[in-house]
Amino acid sequence: MKNQMLEAKKGKVTEEMIRVAKEENVDVEFVRSKVEEGKIVILANNRHKDFTPKGVGYGLSVKVNANIGTSPELCNIELELKKLEMAKKAGADTVMDLSTGGDLDEIRRLIIENAGIPVGTVPIYQAAISAARRKKGIAQMDKEEIFDVIEKHGMDGVDFITVHCGVTRKSIERLKNQGRITDVVSRGGAFLTEWMIVNGKENPLYEDFDRLLSIAKKYDMTLSLGDGLRPGSIADATDRAQIEELLTLGELAKVARENGVQVMIEGPGHIPLNLIEANVLLEKKLCDGAPFYVLGPIVTDIAPGYDHITSAIGGALAAFYGADFLCYVTPSEHLGLPTPEDVWEGVIVTKIAAHAADVARGNRKALERDKKMSMCRKSLDWEGQIRYAIDPEKILSFRRERKLKEDVCSMCGEYCAMKIVKDYFKK
Repeated sequence: MKNQMLEAKKGKVTEEMIRVAKEENVDVEFVRSKVEEGKIVILANNRHKDFTPKGVGYGLSVKVNANIGTSPELCNIELELKKLEMAKKAGADTVMDLSTGGDLDEIRRLIIENAGIPVGTVPIYQAAISAARRKKGIAQMDKEEIFDVIEKHGMDGVDFITVHCGVTRKSIERLKNQGRITDVVSRGGAFLTEWMIVNGKENPLYEDFDRLLSIAKKYDMTLSLGDGLRPGSIADATDRAQIEELLTLGELAKVARENGVQVMIEGPGHIPLNLIEANVLLEKKLCDGAPFYVLGPIVTDIAPGYDHITSAIGGALAAFYGADFLCYVTPSEHLGLPTPEDVWEGVIVTKIAAHAADVARGNRKALERDKKMSMCRKSLDWEGQIRYAIDPEKILSFRRERKLKEDVCSMCGEYCAMKIVKDYFKK
């Protein structure tokens, strides 16, 4: 079966590399060489059919992921498929199924079948929940079960998986010695922390990393090395536990690349603005330029209901400094599962953040899109403005509700500056 990194190392160009190069408007040899170096990953499980692979990393546009999925309290697969459609319509590049309620195998397979874009998962969720359902406790999870679930996700066509390999006994000890306000906020990180403490054993994903690599290599499933000890509050940002985990992830990323496995690194969730650049630089240095996948980052703790905004602020800055992949945050973050409308809003604001960073980074496609929008504004071309807008529906509903004339908006009406100057120059 095809493996992007192994093909790149042989000097071969794959169909997926060609598609990524065309979408990004870059030379295909550039894509191949960066895949070989591990600075670009192509999200494309070799068993996933009928979908658009995506490239993430150096020299490419900033990508956006949308999380969906059930919970034990709210499990409705039709609702999740509606969220999937909303995410795709709003422009998400990928989705992650984070389901924890219902038939997890069925939900995942239906999402993959209907996605048309790369799909990610967090296999430790299913392993832990299955153990809890059967044996009445996450700590009863069996190591074999963890790897069986990972294999199952690979066989189903999952393109990338979050694996919390850096949550080790050493990093947990450092966290305890450091002290934190919010301790462990990653669900996968918490599952593994409980398992290690109760059983007195090392994290299987770290201890048996070679086994994990063997599965990922077989399906060309990109490993997203998860930040299980990410800070969940501004006060905990960039502490010793976070950096301890990052050091481990950098070492594991090197091993993965040597074994022909694509890998990216997940980044922290809550970071103040003044520490974002340092976090990106640390990841790029310690992980040898591996693509950086960040949740947000959220730049203040005091805005529940508006954390799609706090994360878009952080995401734009992180991407400008070199982050490659933004995981959206919705208005429901810290409050509950998102609605389809929350998913739409989360994707849109994160797409704005990604595009703003692309403009600042000199991405030609992004700059051209902004230029075309400005030209449409100058010519009072509303159809063109709708075509180039990130959220065309917003413009259409705005103009319908306010019954605006074809050539002006309600801000200035007949005194529109561009209309006046345009008419003046015509004379």
